[in-house]
Amino acid sequence: MNKLIFFLIFVIFAAGCSLHKNSKFWTASQNIPEENDLNYKEIFAEEGALGKEFNPNIKIKLDDYIGNNLSVRNYFNNDGRLDYDGSLKKSSRYKFAKIKNFHQFEPTISLNQNNIIFFDNKGSILQFNDQSKLIWKKNYYSKSEKKLKPVIQFANNKSFLIIADNIAKYYALDLNSGELIWSKNNLAPFNSQIKIYEDKFFIIDFSNTLRCFSIKDGEELWNIKTESSLIRSQKKLSMVIVKGLLYFNNSIGDISAVDINKGQLIWQLPTQSNLIYEAAFTLKTSDIVADPYTLFFSNNKNKFFSIDLRTGSFNWENKINSSLRPSLIGNYLFTISNEGYLIIIEKISGNIIRVTDVFKSLKKKKRDKIKPVGFVVGLNNIYLSTDTGRLFVIDISTGKTISILKIDNEKISRPIVLDKNLFVIKDDAIIKLN
Repeated sequence: MNKLIFFLIFVIFAAGCSLHKNSKFWTASQNIPEENDLNYKEIFAEEGALGKEFNPNIKIKLDDYIGNNLSVRNYFNNDGRLDYDGSLKKSSRYKFAKIKNFHQFEPTISLNQNNIIFFDNKGSILQFNDQSKLIWKKNYYSKSEKKLKPVIQFANNKSFLIIADNIAKYYALDLNSGELIWSKNNLAPFNSQIKIYEDKFFIIDFSNTLRCFSIKDGEELWNIKTESSLIRSQKKLSMVIVKGLLYFNNSIGDISAVDINKGQLIWQLPTQSNLIYEAAFTLKTSDIVADPYTLFFSNNKNKFFSIDLRTGSFNWENKINSSLRPSLIGNYLFTISNEGYLIIIEKISGNIIRVTDVFKSLKKKKRDKIKPVGFVVGLNNIYLSTDTGRLFVIDISTGKTISILKIDNEKISRPIVLDKNLFVIKDDAIIKLN
């Protein structure tokens, strides 16, 4: 027994000793290895994020094409260049009951022609007209469900409003009246965009399972299971639809391609090493955007990818640290890093053309507290929202910040452009700026 105790003490002592030369474990007579000579690799170390400007004097000129096709924008997740060049004067507010923990979510609105559809902190669905007047308000949650403060995702096909939430409920409403058509429950809560295609809709749940449901009655038609993570990430997952195939990501960074009609997996591509799967809860991936041949997305692990749609292979990879949805305009990819750098990339080669610091005018104390939330590209300017309630207006040509508009003191959503108006969401209102 004494030998066993002695052995355990020795093991604990040895495990607790550092092999660094400052630990005093090595004696003076021994050869002390220099730190650079030690043969080790820090497997969870993150590469340094881009932290300086590049070619800041290059001016960018875009062609005159404006992306107004809403179905293409929806299927490809790409807003492109939008027909907006407003004065940013506050014109109206769509108010609702304050959403708790709004800063943790990525809310978006649903559109019914010029009407706005959103939800409040008890799961009530609200439809406003373009004069900020409430058209209808519907709530289909029980008393106990309301206490859970459901967070809702929307999609509509001009007839049905499909709704799914983070308490595993999904249902359909008549888009114009708000009347309930059917309601179902899933095995796990939902955490993704919703995509509608013909008579089906698609959504991903917290088990990293893509589910295909019938719009008519909500019955599940098929599902594709991918590797799950032990810890749930709060980052909303995304998907795109191109030529009858659906491409989606999961919480550990895998990208999968699925045949929509057959429900068959075509290919799957891991984008993260197996070594960091245990840290999947820290992974934040941008929305996937697409053109007819390629997927583009980035993450907060300092990686920006271009992937061939047909083969599921990498075209290129670049060191850009961003969890914001990029915009593809012609041959240019626009993104903004989590550190506040506007980066323009040539989409075929992946070469970085220009990097400008949009937070350059901020003092270090303020800069350390501000994070980008999302952006859209207008006719002449880029509009960037932040988690401190500011809206940055950035000149496309020069990449320089023109002005900073205070909307609130806390997080505002990624901007949304509709009918030459810009919308941002805060925790108790949707704000329309003309």
